[in-house]
Amino acid sequence: MQDTTRDDIARCFVNSSRSAVRTMTLPRDFDDMPWPDLDYVGWIDPRAPRRAYLVAEHAGRLVGIELRAASSDGPRPRTGMCELCHAVHRVGGTNLFTARKAGAAGKAGNSVGTYMCADFCCSLYVRGRKPLGGNQPEQALPTETRIAQLVRRIDGFVARVLG
Repeated sequence: MQDTTRDDIARCFVNSSRSAVRTMTLPRDFDDMPWPDLDYVGWIDPRAPRRAYLVAEHAGRLVGIELRAASSDGPRPRTGMCELCHAVHRVGGTNLFTARKAGAAGKAGNSVGTYMCADFCCSLYVRGRKPLGGNQPEQALPTETRIAQLVRRIDGFVARVLG
């Protein structure tokens, strides 16, 4: 991902109101992001723990998506797999995130969801920069292949939101 400014982030959201974007809190480490090692940037809003954001490049432009984290009430599975990077985590490592679709479909209440790493560190996991315990399904694949698959899955999720 290319270096991205705070203004770039604020202008790129496709499924959120301007007022919601104005109240968004960027990650504390935004100015120190390892941009060349990121295929997307995602974070949970520290002031609104059920609100999250994902920003990725799609079709040559930056696209921001507001997400909602599923409630953590009720039974949780013992393990979960991220649908983006295919990392397998123990309890609490993945979460269901839903996104209102962009445009008229979103205004009609349509949304899409996917299980993602709760810490949004997919890019670091596939590059081996953040270790994962246990056997990982794609661990034997070359790093370049894991990165390409992650980018393809992110692109697919963004396309579903754009509808």
